[in-house]
Amino acid sequence: MTYSAKLKCIRGCPGEYSVYDVIYRCPHCGGLLEVVHGVDALKDRSPEEWKSLFDQRIRTNEWPYGSGVWGKKEWVLPDIDDENIVSMYEGHTNLFWARRLGEEIGVEDLWVKLSGNSHTGSFKDLGMTVLVSAVKEAISRGQPIRAVAAASTGDTSAALAAYAAAADIPAVVILPRNKVSLAQLIQPIANGAIVLALDTDFDGCMRIVQEITKDKTIYLANSMNSLRIEGQKTVGIEIVQQFDWQVPDWIIIPVGNLGNISALGKGLLLMENLGLIDKRPRLVAAQSANANPFYLSYKEGFREKVRVQAKKTSASAIQIGDPVSYEKAVKVIKEFDGLVEQATEDELANASARADRTGMYTCPHTGVALAVLFKLVSRGVIKKHERVVVISTAHGLKFTNFKLAYHRRELEDVVSMYANPPIELPADVSAVKDALWRKLDEVETARANGG
Repeated sequence: MTYSAKLKCIRGCPGEYSVYDVIYRCPHCGGLLEVVHGVDALKDRSPEEWKSLFDQRIRTNEWPYGSGVWGKKEWVLPDIDDENIVSMYEGHTNLFWARRLGEEIGVEDLWVKLSGNSHTGSFKDLGMTVLVSAVKEAISRGQPIRAVAAASTGDTSAALAAYAAAADIPAVVILPRNKVSLAQLIQPIANGAIVLALDTDFDGCMRIVQEITKDKTIYLANSMNSLRIEGQKTVGIEIVQQFDWQVPDWIIIPVGNLGNISALGKGLLLMENLGLIDKRPRLVAAQSANANPFYLSYKEGFREKVRVQAKKTSASAIQIGDPVSYEKAVKVIKEFDGLVEQATEDELANASARADRTGMYTCPHTGVALAVLFKLVSRGVIKKHERVVVISTAHGLKFTNFKLAYHRRELEDVVSMYANPPIELPADVSAVKDALWRKLDEVETARANGG
């Protein structure tokens, strides 16, 4: 049987569309579209055959299957020409056993999926390889696309600019001025994107990019475009694969525009439908308290979509007040018996710093997820014996200013419990010895007291 993928309305409206059409919403109801695979065709392989195939492809040199995304091509975009795939061999990121942190908080089986260990330093690469590849395929099929555009708080723009540059397709990036880190700003600039910095927030940028992309020659690259979800869904599949096809009890992920948790659920459900897994993990969506519309909606039983004016947060990539993928995310939370929780600026910053002291180097968004983990463990929701995975969405090096401000005790609304500033001394042996012995004594005392 031939493997296929089509676009259909998430609300069940009639009609299906090619994944290479320039379309993002249902023409009948305005709802989001999703990529739907021919599951009956995919069942021509047994669960064990799929597992064996995917395991064989790990880091192969055979194009394009060495990618963590394209190694699952049949589940992503089965009919794309391999020559049009734009890949940096993304995926296959480390599943880090957070043994020391787990011991500290009372979780015996804690893992952190380091999705930021990727080409542009964030999990957005997983989705962008699929979207840009689909655009290249669409152009080869006659679509008059001149450029690909996205609104971004940083990581999306970096991924779009890099993959579009590799594909030789112009990229347009719309950012909120002075609201992204310098490390994130320079990435699309360096990759040659057309960068527009606007005097608004992410939601304002999102409204403008949706207007611009009504012109079908400018292709929308934000997560309301369901092609991004197809790449991002592989993170859940990859986690299970890394546990020798065993499903963890919990997966916690920081959320903003809600495409990531939608994708996570989508990948896991496909595995279940094809018989590769027989249980579902519980999913947790972690939000910053300064940008918490999904949390507020959850607290009201999802009776209506809550929109907020997002306030400044160190977790800038999720500083979003009107998430586009709300409907998809609600569905996933319900299907996975999921939870939504929030973290304050103080909680996320100290959670990030605490994790760093056990050998990680976490971004503030991962700090949000870790702070939520700590809350759920302290409440007894997550049990000591359960296997827990926290998804780290970006590399900490992209947020150096956040790290410096924390250790200098300069972050607003944060008491830096784990600050570790350098000790400035004269170049004198006695002064160095005195400071060193004093510091070592402090460390030993803290260890003895369980700190």
